[in-house]
Amino acid sequence: MAKRLRITYRRSVIGRPEDQKKTIRSLGLRKLNSTVEQPDTPTIRGMIAKVRHLVDVEEVDA
Repeated sequence: MAKRLRITYRRSVIGRPEDQKKTIRSLGLRKLNSTVEQPDTPTIRGMIAKVRHLVDVEEVDA
């Protein structure tokens, strides 16, 4: 089965660098406490690593 990642936006990007704001947006997160599911790929993992202090991540089976 393909793995998916459930990403929850927990901390605001106010006062954060512009690249972190763009990374949150590109993950599909718009509002605080919103959740999206993304495929578990190296690209998505890299984006999560960049903003790991702003999001919660859990693996789910798709």
